[in-house]
Amino acid sequence: MADVLSTKETLDLFDRYVVANYGRLPVVIVRGEGSRVWDADGKEYLDLFAGWAVTALGHCHPRLVAAIREQAGQLIYMANHMYTQPQGRLAQLLSEQSFGGKCFFCNSGAEAIEAAIKLARLHTPREKYKVLTFEDSFHGRTFGAISATAQSKYHQGFQPLLAGFEYLPLNDLDAVYGAVDDETCGILVEPIQGEGGVIIPPEGYLRRVRELCTKYNVLFIADEIQTGLGRTGKLFACDHEDVRPDMVTIGKALSGGFYPVSAALSSREVLGVFNPGDHGSTFGGNPLGVAVARAALRALVEEEMIANAGEMGEYFQDQLVEINSPHVKEVRGKGLMIGVELHPQAGGARRFCEALQERGILAKETHHNIIRFAPPLIITQEQIDWAIERIRPVLQLS
Repeated sequence: MADVLSTKETLDLFDRYVVANYGRLPVVIVRGEGSRVWDADGKEYLDLFAGWAVTALGHCHPRLVAAIREQAGQLIYMANHMYTQPQGRLAQLLSEQSFGGKCFFCNSGAEAIEAAIKLARLHTPREKYKVLTFEDSFHGRTFGAISATAQSKYHQGFQPLLAGFEYLPLNDLDAVYGAVDDETCGILVEPIQGEGGVIIPPEGYLRRVRELCTKYNVLFIADEIQTGLGRTGKLFACDHEDVRPDMVTIGKALSGGFYPVSAALSSREVLGVFNPGDHGSTFGGNPLGVAVARAALRALVEEEMIANAGEMGEYFQDQLVEINSPHVKEVRGKGLMIGVELHPQAGGARRFCEALQERGILAKETHHNIIRFAPPLIITQEQIDWAIERIRPVLQLS
């Protein structure tokens, strides 16, 4: 058994050997179970962040642990010039649970976005190369993904970005209609902007964008990397408006937090433009990762976590609204994807997240003034009530 390090010893290791490119809270998590985790000093926390919505099934879900053990004893890795049964079985389950079609497997959300961009260009005539995205979007940190991301803070130091992306204001249909031209191959949209501050388009907006894409033969690409797989109370956030995208990118919660597994889902017609050598991923669709992802997706559906996300999300938001803090400008969200926007004079969301940590709650700030909650989809009303009793005094801080 490895030596157990104290919190200070671990922080010292990071200070000496790990790049400081994350704004970490000063807590060292060593164990997790369900919606709770424990730090190196034995303190217990309720995880209301779930690692950017990754651990949707909670920590160490028994079905995931069992899948890891079983598959690790059979086949951990096999290159994609061979066929493997776990990859085919996950693709079948994803197709049957969503809207049919096929899957391209990769490792991260950014890689799924890269695949979607390449597919959009390959699927349309050569002169159609532009992809429209929206202000305050976030699509990843590879060059194609940050070029699609319409937030200047992610561009600093990396210009010139890749050509072919045009940024539009969200919720402005006239701007979208005005931007689509003979060079447009796709429109890339998050049904709810997560890193942008939990921004939800008005009802009907996604349907109108879908109609526009159909009319002008432009691919509708839904980035559901954070919103997909039950987070908002539906399998996909687009399902709230019965919108069927041409492509969907998924990741984060796909394997329940075990292994980096992501995918681009689309019709056979669209994904059929990939020929051998056009695109690839060394670890994409590896047997261990996809076996765990299949177990995660089955648990998500069979244990009714999606319905729980809808019910508990509505309850959590109602309880947050009732706090009626002078610091809070707005509480918004869908399902268990919730943002608490603070007034500018509140002094930023970071200090509130640090205060919540001291009281045994893990949350994360975004856009400086927004506290983001994205707990595991298994969270209970009792746990939410426990959290509210600790959130209330924090939101009353002077």
